[in-house]
Amino acid sequence: MVQNIIVVGGGIGGTMTANNLVAKLYPEIIRGKARVTLISNSPWHYYKPAFMYVAFGAFYKNELRRPQASLLRPEIDFVLDEVEGFEFKDSRLRMASGKSYDYDYLVVSTGCIPSPERISGLKEAGDHFYQHDPARELYKKISTIEKGRIFIGVTFPTTPNVPHQCGIAPMETTLMLDEFLRKRGVRDQIEIVYTYPTVSQLVRNCLFLQKDTGAVLPSIFDSKDIKHKRGFTLASVDPERKVAISEEGDEEDFDILMQTPPIRAVDAVINSGASQAPNNEGWLPTDRHSLQLEGYENVFVMGDTVDLPISKAGGSCHNQSPVICNNIAGLMRFGETPAEYDGRVQAIAQMGMEVGMPLWYDYDVDVIPTPPTKIGGLMRKGFNRGIYWSVARGLV
Repeated sequence: MVQNIIVVGGGIGGTMTANNLVAKLYPEIIRGKARVTLISNSPWHYYKPAFMYVAFGAFYKNELRRPQASLLRPEIDFVLDEVEGFEFKDSRLRMASGKSYDYDYLVVSTGCIPSPERISGLKEAGDHFYQHDPARELYKKISTIEKGRIFIGVTFPTTPNVPHQCGIAPMETTLMLDEFLRKRGVRDQIEIVYTYPTVSQLVRNCLFLQKDTGAVLPSIFDSKDIKHKRGFTLASVDPERKVAISEEGDEEDFDILMQTPPIRAVDAVINSGASQAPNNEGWLPTDRHSLQLEGYENVFVMGDTVDLPISKAGGSCHNQSPVICNNIAGLMRFGETPAEYDGRVQAIAQMGMEVGMPLWYDYDVDVIPTPPTKIGGLMRKGFNRGIYWSVARGLV
């Protein structure tokens, strides 16, 4: 009997995992004992982390996409449809097209959705770079502003010990913004203010969600005349007055509000009834080592959809994917899950327009900050321009 493995989500996590599953289960696939299917609601795969660069005019939309089918091994069945219902108890997916798919094993890699509408006034008056169109709008503003105040803030999920999307991005874009405005010759006329909420996962009153990195930021920001403020948790925005209001009772005026927005899971995940997350955020309860959905041995969760205290970023997916593939293969072949995820994440932080800082961490060891270098910047450029697509294809 054919074992049906379905991966839902055509982002970096789902794409690399579908490809990695074919490599791992190739003996079963060529004998007709296993089938791998990827379901995505888009014919295009976007390199979403590079939307950050769109905000600085460094990339355009068509540079950042490939046809989804072109990234998949030929053994993968690609289904262009949207999941409307996860029926975990029956191992079944209900689709927008009216079809349904039964599975033996399922990988949920559906990402998250930036949701500025969850904070009053933020959608109307705020800007962010986590999607293409908002990033373009932000670029129009920072490329024309001549004087004023750019206020930068970060919103964390209300679920305890769960990070926002791409944890290092607010710090990266703050440093990129400083350099961008200096190249425009207007930096002396524009005040940049970087803020962080009172509670960031398990850390309080800091400038970053990990202590060692947060400790070095003041000196970096001071050297660039970037103002910084702890304990500003955005509660609402007054679009008419252009004022950001915090839960702590402070008010800050702005000409541009660059705010990491609230995030949530996709509708089908929220409506599945499996999430225990507060505020209807929808994160799925995930075993921190096996990456199985709690209560369902044949369902695995990865990337932004998990409720784990680990970065919602591609660098997490890169390390979660082989664990999931090994565990599905282990269950099929031996009835056990042999692999464990240790929380590992790696990335190259963009610490300005031209320099980068390699970083890695896991559940037990935080990032150890190192001086950014031009070589690090070249490494990031190489990833942006080509290596990423090899990662998606499961080659790296």
